[in-house]
Amino acid sequence: MSIVVKNLTYRHSDNTILFKNISFSINKGEKVALIGNNGSGKSTLLYLMQRYLNVQEGEVIMSSPSYYVPQHFEQYSKQTVAEALKVDDKINALHSILNGDVTSENFSILNEDWNIEEKSLAALSFWGLSHIPLHQKMETLSGGEKTKVFLSGIQIHAPAILLMDEPTNHLDKPSRNKLYDLITTSSATIIIVSHDRILLNRLSYIYELENNGITAYGGNYDFYKAQKEQQQTSLLTLLNSKEKELRLARKVAQTMAEKKQKHDSRGKKNNIKKGISRMAMNTLQDKAEKSTSKLKEVHEEKLASLSGNIAELRTSISDIQMMKINFNSSDLHIGKILITANDINFRYGNHFIWEKPLSFRIRSGDRLSIIGNNGSGKTTLLKLITGQLEPNKGSIDRTEISSLYIDQEYSIIRQELSIYEQAQMYNLRHFPEHEVKMILNRYLFPYDTWNKSCALLSGGEKMRLMLCCLMISNQTPDLIILDEPTNNLDIQNIDIITSVFKEYRGTILVVSHDTRFVKEIGAADTYIELH
Repeated sequence: MSIVVKNLTYRHSDNTILFKNISFSINKGEKVALIGNNGSGKSTLLYLMQRYLNVQEGEVIMSSPSYYVPQHFEQYSKQTVAEALKVDDKINALHSILNGDVTSENFSILNEDWNIEEKSLAALSFWGLSHIPLHQKMETLSGGEKTKVFLSGIQIHAPAILLMDEPTNHLDKPSRNKLYDLITTSSATIIIVSHDRILLNRLSYIYELENNGITAYGGNYDFYKAQKEQQQTSLLTLLNSKEKELRLARKVAQTMAEKKQKHDSRGKKNNIKKGISRMAMNTLQDKAEKSTSKLKEVHEEKLASLSGNIAELRTSISDIQMMKINFNSSDLHIGKILITANDINFRYGNHFIWEKPLSFRIRSGDRLSIIGNNGSGKTTLLKLITGQLEPNKGSIDRTEISSLYIDQEYSIIRQELSIYEQAQMYNLRHFPEHEVKMILNRYLFPYDTWNKSCALLSGGEKMRLMLCCLMISNQTPDLIILDEPTNNLDIQNIDIITSVFKEYRGTILVVSHDTRFVKEIGAADTYIELH
């Protein structure tokens, strides 16, 4: 079934425009990724298409009702699984009929869907939720389980149009692979908002949303990225050329002004020597001033035009290209033993968390990933490695090193501080105020953001502020632990953090469902697997 969006504009309650005059069409069976920076309006666009928000300007035409897989679940907390799946009315009607309440209303609600309960339970079982009854409250489920509930609804309702908002965020690797297969084999028309680059590479079109419009790329994510990099390289070359031209134009303008001033001064002295009358001299001076003014106007127009071109180019160049990142290496020599675990295990209640005790070594320069399904104890292992917990069995030895723990919420950013106050917390070298602000600007925090509360920052902004703080402190940790660091980031910010940790020359321990990120930072081949 097809989707047509015409001249769609959305304004926030304060009348600021989120996006304007968005138009596109998606044909039956096409599978499209919707990408864009955080705050560009991707989720809002899905809400408008799903009719969760009223269209203010423009038109959304859907040839069939759509099914929606949400990113956030707060509004479903008090609902049962059946209610979230929108099968509760049919199941209630079915049970009423089976109990003898054979009213026409119950038959109408059931609509001959006699196997709705079995179908719902089978769909939940497919996603590994056979232990969850349909009457269980959504608030009792984990993030991954909630996502799987809504994914179960795809099999229950078999929608012709499918809208999905970050569906892989809370899924472990086996569940992600199931979702990849489902999307690949589905005949539905699909729009997916996602930063999962493996998923994006399985889609045929990439639509990039910006406040000034939407651009369609015919191809998967790797094709899109190659096209964007080519565009960005061309724009950077043009920007460098225009900046060089501007510097030359300023120099020429200054030289011409100086020559004109000297020429006018010599002419005035010569006129005095020749005995030219004051009136004639005034006439000549007026002509000279007009000539100078006209010359100045010509140069100012050229300078203004070049400055405008440069400003426009800079807005077209991605933040990652403009941002300068310098992350130092650890001082430890490669191969030094940092952590040694001998047959460790941890007990919750009467049960050990792992089937077999764990033994491993982490050396300076290693890049390791911790892999395992949801609930396999990855977070527990991180706490054991960092000393927040001690094993109930076995022993773990830790060398005295500096470490940094980075989670998906970037918790080292303190919510109660402003951006500038957070940066000053890490100003251990006592930079003067203007230098701290220069570094903030380099990390894409201009002067009008310095007093903004850190509590209001997006995931990408917190990530950039964290990197900025590390740059200011100049104290690179020996060990960096990354716990799902890409979960709340858009594509652009994933590229930023990937490039940073590719360049970092220290020890990395990573937990991430983003297998492409793990591979790109060099942690895919060495791992600790949990069962």
